[in-house]
Amino acid sequence: MKCPVCRKETQVTNSRSADQERAIKRRRVCLACKRRFTTYERIELFGLEVQKRDGSREPYARHKLELGLRKALEKRPVSEEQFQKMVAMIENDIFNLEKEAVSSEEIGHSVLSRLQDVDKVAYLRFASVHRNFRSPKAFEKEIQKLEKSGR
Repeated sequence: MKCPVCRKETQVTNSRSADQERAIKRRRVCLACKRRFTTYERIELFGLEVQKRDGSREPYARHKLELGLRKALEKRPVSEEQFQKMVAMIENDIFNLEKEAVSSEEIGHSVLSRLQDVDKVAYLRFASVHRNFRSPKAFEKEIQKLEKSGR
């Protein structure tokens, strides 16, 4: 692997499993500039498809999940470590369904259940898009559900 700073060769100094053994965390050092950085090797869910609401299917893409979560968590007090852990748990939920095609609805439910425990504002942001809120009343109902759940 090339160094992200000087683009020279790097060497692995330490490897260990991460994200419930679904990734390998590698510490690396650049042989030229001596900078240290971390990389992750992750299991890709090849063959898994997402069934969209309109009936179409597309291959599962982790970056889309991350993008949606980042938008919901924008300017919220959630660390990168918490974020990556949440993505890994959501992927684990999806993987454990043991299906070839997972509906976007199922993915959305998993995201909402994880966000509910981490950040209520991010939960509402994501829910407003996922559940297609059309009025302030929809927000009020969702807030009432959140308050009743006590999570």
